[in-house]
Amino acid sequence: MLSRPSEVAVRRFVSSQENLPFSYKEVGASREGAAPRGYVVDRYRVRLGEGPEAYAQAVEALRGWRQFDLGWVRLCWPDTPIEVGATVGVLARHYGFWSLNTARIVYVIEESGEVERFGFGYGTLPGHGERGEERFLIEWSREDDSVHYDVFAFSRPNHLLAWPGYPFARALQRRFARDSKRAMVRAVARST
Repeated sequence: MLSRPSEVAVRRFVSSQENLPFSYKEVGASREGAAPRGYVVDRYRVRLGEGPEAYAQAVEALRGWRQFDLGWVRLCWPDTPIEVGATVGVLARHYGFWSLNTARIVYVIEESGEVERFGFGYGTLPGHGERGEERFLIEWSREDDSVHYDVFAFSRPNHLLAWPGYPFARALQRRFARDSKRAMVRAVARST
């Protein structure tokens, strides 16, 4: 889109995707950090701090979708609860135009033990330019008391016409990775 869509248009688009099937068949594959054949894999991780307070702040930041507080990306809508079936839109401004993509939460992770984990994975819907899944995870290792933000994703273009623009899409994915890590570091640093 050459101009930012109105809130009404965004809500209409996200709503139109809510009951559609996922745009890929390997739903849930990102949970264990495994990618199906034929997809490009992205994994990035950053240390957020140490101890239970940093872990609690990181979980709160993830629940508030703070990994999307990037300036050039807007989550539609950040009050969406982290629960299976919740659908969101991701509105991005880049290189003079706008894109709007939709995804639905596939699973939620809440694990205790030697490594405590909270996170979720969401998968692309037919209105998304890519197809695949992305897992956002906060981990607190009791062994060394470290808290990390970890993202694992697998993707490929969703439409035949998207292949020529794939290098551009990969550049945006790398930019999101870099900026998302910074956003989570800032969110936890402000709170601890």
